[in-house]
Amino acid sequence: MALLALGVMGCNSAPEPLVIDNSLTTEEIAAARLTPEVMWKMSRIGEHALSPDGKTLLYTLTRYNMEENRGVTVIVSHDCATGEEQQLTDTSSNAVSPVWSADGKDIWFASNRSGDMQLWKMQADGSQPKQMSNLDGGIEGFGIAPDEQHIYYTQYVHAKDINSADVHSDMAKSKARIYDDLMVRHWNYWDSGKYLHIFVADLLANGVGEGIDILGKEAAWDAPLAPYFDHTEIAWSPDGKYLAYTCKPLTGAEYAVSTDSDIFIYNLENGTTRNLCKEVAHLPFVGYDKYPVWSPSGTKVAFRSQERPGNEADKERLMVYDLTTDKVAYLTKNFDYHATNVVWDGDELLYFIAPIEATHQICRVKADGTSEVEVLTHGDHDINSFEISGGRCVGSVMTISMAPELFEFDLANGSMTKLTAVNDFVYDNIKLGEVQKRWVKTTDGKKMLTWVILPPDFDATKRYPALLYCQGGPQSVVSQFWSYRWNFQLMAAQGYVVVAPNRRGVPSFGQEWLDQISGDYSGQNIRDYLSAIDDVAKEKWVDNERLGCVGASYGGYSVFYLAGHHKKRFKAFIAHCGIFNFESMYGHTEEMFFVNNDYGGAYWDTTNKTAMRSYANSPHKAVAKWDTPILIFTGERDYRIPYTQSLEAFTAARLRGVPARLVSFEDEAHQVFKPQNSLVWNREFFGWLETYLR
Repeated sequence: MALLALGVMGCNSAPEPLVIDNSLTTEEIAAARLTPEVMWKMSRIGEHALSPDGKTLLYTLTRYNMEENRGVTVIVSHDCATGEEQQLTDTSSNAVSPVWSADGKDIWFASNRSGDMQLWKMQADGSQPKQMSNLDGGIEGFGIAPDEQHIYYTQYVHAKDINSADVHSDMAKSKARIYDDLMVRHWNYWDSGKYLHIFVADLLANGVGEGIDILGKEAAWDAPLAPYFDHTEIAWSPDGKYLAYTCKPLTGAEYAVSTDSDIFIYNLENGTTRNLCKEVAHLPFVGYDKYPVWSPSGTKVAFRSQERPGNEADKERLMVYDLTTDKVAYLTKNFDYHATNVVWDGDELLYFIAPIEATHQICRVKADGTSEVEVLTHGDHDINSFEISGGRCVGSVMTISMAPELFEFDLANGSMTKLTAVNDFVYDNIKLGEVQKRWVKTTDGKKMLTWVILPPDFDATKRYPALLYCQGGPQSVVSQFWSYRWNFQLMAAQGYVVVAPNRRGVPSFGQEWLDQISGDYSGQNIRDYLSAIDDVAKEKWVDNERLGCVGASYGGYSVFYLAGHHKKRFKAFIAHCGIFNFESMYGHTEEMFFVNNDYGGAYWDTTNKTAMRSYANSPHKAVAKWDTPILIFTGERDYRIPYTQSLEAFTAARLRGVPARLVSFEDEAHQVFKPQNSLVWNREFFGWLETYLR
């Protein structure tokens, strides 16, 4: 990768820059193959911000030092006319969330170069950096008001006594947690009584003024919502007088079983807060309502809304709330796909991203609801995000064969032009496999899109082992995604044909296709998996005596279930953080709305036919038929599908005499993120396949 010019950060107390050497070795170039080691040398584009005049694009770039077991994120400036790039921050610290000043002369960003993450400001060329906040504990995120008179920032607030040392003040060395209600833990952390709150403060010439907690210091809930804490759930009005945000102001069991979040608007002038969703009488907003986006005039707020309570995978409807009339328009009523990443273009037109047939495309619709949705872009790709500024539209695009890069979109015809090429130094030196789109007939007569990824230098006269990939979620699309954890090209590069079906229960094929899986985990979606692998295994170039089955989360459940029902199809299984025992899972997990929706209810509700069918088909019920080697991964900080599920499965396999291996990461949760852990994961993954499929 070509070296980028460095802006001067000029801070004597900054730590030494992290050395990043992502060049390929002579051996890697000679092999011309994607390996885990090569993949971790790739640069990762993150956030992006287009200047007000549309001429300059900022983006964050993360690269890793494997020996140090960590990475660093920098801010890069890209001239949209010339393609010239300049790295504005160095590798001594992380620099994230770049935001342009209104006049385009300065850049706001967050950095931990002084220790905690704080607000910083620098000129557009990276010069004259200045720390603008010095808040105890740092900030988790921020947003600058358009008039640059105010800022919001988020911090954790102690709102509830849960730690025993807080409950019993004379027991300072006690390490207990004390709960009277749910939820005791979430995703990868225990509830300690601290919650993420939004603060609003004056933005002064010399820094940030005193912040006001707009949730109230005793609010025992988060904004933005846990567990993802996505700051795009918070938005300033164009005049800087109002702040819209997403919140679910519930606690205890009520919080655990509910998805009823709402859109709130805080008035800076009088300190009042209005709940848009509960004050609009003609529509029942009882599911997730998220991601407010103001129109340029400030008279309307677009947001994403789910109709059915407790169903996190319900259709994400695009709504527009008119503050002048208190009326809501439902813009995607006749559009059978989700609407995400909503962007206004003037006051009359909205653009958004929709998952359509295992891809993600930009769509548009009129804000007054007088038009049907138009799909603007086409092709086998995933558009991850985009923005419009200064007459230019840019965003992030990836495919199964390309990690995210930044593209410009022509809003007249949907054409795309590539702007960045941060990983060409890899692609120029390795061979990737062909990606085929295959429509497979299912047992109920439907057609299912299945991606088939062939090994590099594929030879149709040879016979290859094949892997059935089982998607997690369960309601997440098997799209044109590039993953640094489950990478189809990486699997193909090791000599495997990869079969990745969009089975029942995934988005992008309509709500009926998506809904099928809820309450029927062991039903049609499992038959869809087998239809896909059976169809591809008929090819002469697939050795159907060397088939493997792999997956994570719901995909891990699929592996555990198929291990007892595959009828000798597979010779090796790999499950990552999978559900093994439905009854114990119901008591171990945290977001109860998820298991209530997807299982149908609680295991003690014997009158609930849907729930009883789910529990009767739990994978642990068929362990007596397990006879195939299985590798099991888990993270000990995983509280969504707790590691105890994997322990139960491993114990059952070994006591059954089935060859099994357990790899438990003590410092990971539901996914594996740390560089060295990832390499260990991949070595174990491909080592297992090498042993049983080669």
